[in-house]
Amino acid sequence: MPSEFGLFVSADPGKCSGCKACELACFQSHHVKRNKVGLTVGTVAVPVTPKLYVTVMETASMPIQCKHCENAPCKAVCKQFAISRADGVVIVDEKKCIGCKDCLMACPFGAVSLLPYFVDGRPVPQADSDEGKVAAAKCDLCFEDTAGPACVRACPNEALHLTDVDADRKRKNIAAAEALAVINAGVPERGLL
Repeated sequence: MPSEFGLFVSADPGKCSGCKACELACFQSHHVKRNKVGLTVGTVAVPVTPKLYVTVMETASMPIQCKHCENAPCKAVCKQFAISRADGVVIVDEKKCIGCKDCLMACPFGAVSLLPYFVDGRPVPQADSDEGKVAAAKCDLCFEDTAGPACVRACPNEALHLTDVDADRKRKNIAAAEALAVINAGVPERGLL
């Protein structure tokens, strides 16, 4: 049964070293089929374009990724219906995207980018020019991969986790109830005034 609130990848900035292994795993995962990217550097013939970006600050680093919002602002503003939701995952159909940038402006996390769109190692041309097409891109939880998000699997520091808000909420409910039971068990009963 899918989570009531959907899933997303969360990051622990205390564990993230900024190594960008998640970016490379994301890129590789999304380009194996479409652009025949393999596991070695020599097989990469397209720009490295992950669907998440590690933000490195002076005090911490962490990848910024889509939270798959319940009322996704990016989906709400997309006039081409290129952004949809399937099983709680917000997905961009790059073929429908016209690169208008509305979703980039709407995302409160800055998790949407415009990236060059390549198929079979070649840029897809824009409809009205010789330039290569750009399309919105964002984390899609590697929805086509039964093993789950590649970034989570690739993180050497275990800084990334697939978060199920509903399961986390239930776990916290149980922990709070158990803590109250322990507290109440140690307090003598008081009579009513």
